[in-house]
Amino acid sequence: MVQAYILIQTEVGKAAAVAAEIAGSPGVLSAEDVTGPYDVIVRAEAENVDQLGKMVTSRIQETEGITRTLTCPVVHL
Repeated sequence: MVQAYILIQTEVGKAAAVAAEIAGSPGVLSAEDVTGPYDVIVRAEAENVDQLGKMVTSRIQETEGITRTLTCPVVHL
């Protein structure tokens, strides 16, 4: 399994709606609205990096109100 944090910027006033919609997606472990340069932080998992990429591009980035994402895979050093 691969896990990642997905940092999301949203349109003004859309963070709560984006977090709520993403929270119900398969593979999403948590979705929280936060303050700072990003509006929502998602923790997600997938079988492999390819599946993670598909999740981000086909499900998460298609959510209305999202303007930008940054995916940070978790590494175990």
